[in-house]
Amino acid sequence: MRALRRPISWRVTYDAYEATETTPEKGLVLFSGGQDSTTCLAWALARFAAVETIGFDYGQRHRIELDCRTAVLERLRREFPQWDCKLADDHIVDLGVLGQVSDTALTRETAISLTQSGLPNNSGYPDCRDDTLKALQATLSLGMDHRFVIHTPLMWRDKRATWELAQRLGGPALVELVREETHSCYRGDRVHLHSWGYGCGDCPACGLRRAGWEAFSASTPSAQAGAD
Repeated sequence: MRALRRPISWRVTYDAYEATETTPEKGLVLFSGGQDSTTCLAWALARFAAVETIGFDYGQRHRIELDCRTAVLERLRREFPQWDCKLADDHIVDLGVLGQVSDTALTRETAISLTQSGLPNNSGYPDCRDDTLKALQATLSLGMDHRFVIHTPLMWRDKRATWELAQRLGGPALVELVREETHSCYRGDRVHLHSWGYGCGDCPACGLRRAGWEAFSASTPSAQAGAD
């Protein structure tokens, strides 16, 4: 049976430019409804013949993130017909049990503050680092006896470069979709709309998103025009 499986192509790579052709392989994107994962989804849709999405319900302190996933997928289908035919099944995995053994600022109403590294003190995101992803790729391939490849198009990109990538992949329409529909704010604020999107404007996630937008829009007049 293993010989009949279609490979899911994930590669630990660092380059992320517009696709020149579509690979016949199928991709699976970890999709949270945030700016980064939405940009990664567009990146995958520009490259693969079919793309499935997967998200995790781990007891987030706000359900807004999961709600945004639906809105993003609907707009991608509606506004990008060239990608609509590629968007395959969306999956949500219930990991609520993790909330019983883990208490972080992402799952509980606990304070969010910064460490000296500039990251929230509750999560330094070691699971997103290059060494981790390389180890995961090797583990998956060995454990499944099948070659898995993990793509990490944002590994070496800051928030400005992430906005720029969205612009190159889908033009102003994708930038507006990311700005209006995706969610970054740790406090779950979907009331206050800024030029860079919704958020409280004070938490670390909002600060990173705002700084990236300001740097991006300063060199992209169409971005600022769309936000006005």
